[in-house]
Amino acid sequence: MLRRAWWALVRLGFHLLYNELAWTYDVVSRVVSLGEWRAWQRTALRFLPVESGARVLELAHGTGDLQIDLHAAGLKPVGLDFSPTMGRIARRKLARRTYAPWLVRGMAQRLPFAAGSFPAVVSTFPTDFIVDPETAREVYRVLQPGGRLVVVANGVLTGGGPLRHVLEWAYRVTGQRGPWPVEPQQLYEAVGFQVQRVEVPCRRSVALVFVAEKGGNSGW
Repeated sequence: MLRRAWWALVRLGFHLLYNELAWTYDVVSRVVSLGEWRAWQRTALRFLPVESGARVLELAHGTGDLQIDLHAAGLKPVGLDFSPTMGRIARRKLARRTYAPWLVRGMAQRLPFAAGSFPAVVSTFPTDFIVDPETAREVYRVLQPGGRLVVVANGVLTGGGPLRHVLEWAYRVTGQRGPWPVEPQQLYEAVGFQVQRVEVPCRRSVALVFVAEKGGNSGW
């Protein structure tokens, strides 16, 4: 009973962080990663198309930081998020940098885009929606032949002294180090992707990235 109550509390905390308390998200993410959060996010860029002007769909765009990175890299990002609060924060961030936001409220399990719309889809630190079979099928549908899904699934601290151990304990007790409900590589391979698991070293951490390619000629 205590275990159920604890996990109900954890779920409530994450719901608040993504919605009513979304204004605290950037600060919280920096603190719990010892400043590595943005480095983890940006590891996604090296696996995305390099062609200027390529359209990239971001699932769960959050407060919009990766949207800014994608614009700065010369890509044309589209963001999707279910939280209207995150959408408002991201729009303000993009507007301050004079980037035109193309943000949509919706769910990854029912993407409001035509088949073959994107050469790439990206998601950083997604919740369990990323291992929902409906999400896997929808991503496969909206990707072009040879298109690529890039998921930055996690970041593990390798430096930071005693504080690192405290934070790793916090990650574990809130389920951030536990197994996914479904193993991502197995799920996406079952849909038809070819999947690689890549560990990307950062300054004092390692980012875990899954790169899934849809069959066909990518032209990359």
